[in-house]
Amino acid sequence: MPNKPLIAPSILSADFARLADEMAAVQGERGADWLHVDVMDGHFVPNLTLGLPVVQSLLATTALPVDCHLMIEKPDRWAVGYAEAGSHNVTVHVEAAEDPVMLAKNLRAAGAKAGLAIKPHTPLDPYLDVLKHYDTLLVMSVEPGFGGQAFMADVLGKVRRARRLVDAGHLNLVVEIDGGINADTIEQAAEAGVDCFVAGSAVYAAENPAQAVEGLRRQVEALSIRAR
Repeated sequence: MPNKPLIAPSILSADFARLADEMAAVQGERGADWLHVDVMDGHFVPNLTLGLPVVQSLLATTALPVDCHLMIEKPDRWAVGYAEAGSHNVTVHVEAAEDPVMLAKNLRAAGAKAGLAIKPHTPLDPYLDVLKHYDTLLVMSVEPGFGGQAFMADVLGKVRRARRLVDAGHLNLVVEIDGGINADTIEQAAEAGVDCFVAGSAVYAAENPAQAVEGLRRQVEALSIRAR
C-alpha cells in the first residue's frame, strides 16, 4: 500500500488539443503521482473519448505512471492491449467484465496492475472474492461518463468497508476514488480511507495545475497529521 497519498490528475478535464503540455503541467517535485486516462466507448457510457492509439501516444510522451480507466464494453477483449502498451494500471468495470478474475490475471501477465471499478450504485460485498485478484479498487463517486459532476458522499461507506478489509489483511490493494474530488471533498474521502485521489477540473481548471496537485496533497497530509 502507498505510504503517501497518491494524486492522479484526470486528463478528461484537460485541453485535448494540448495533451502533451497538459500532462507536463502536472509534473514537479510534489506534482502528480499517476496520470488518470478515461477511455469511454460511447456504449458502456454515453460519452466517447479516446482509445488505444491515443493512449500509446500519451505513454510515449510522459514519464508518469498512466492509470487507464476503461469505461467500455467487452473489457475482457480489449483491456489487455492497454497493459501491453505500457500502462501502469488498467482498471475495468465489474459491471462490464465477463470473467473479472481471469481478466485480472491477463492484465498482470501483460505487465500492468489490475484495477476493478464499481459504479456508485454497485454494491461492494458481492465482489470481495474477486477483489483478492486485483491491485486497485476504484470507487466511482459520480456516475461514469462525464467530468465535472458533483461528489456523491454515499459511496464513502464502500470506501470505509474496503479500508477495513485492507487494514485487516483480507485485501491487498490501493483504494482509489474518482469523481467530484476537489478541495471541498478530498478530506471526506481521505477520512474514509482512500489512498489515491483522481481529480480532474480541480487540477486542470486551476491557473497552475502542479500547484493544485500539491494543494490537494497537503490537505490529505494535514488531515493525517491531525489524526495522529
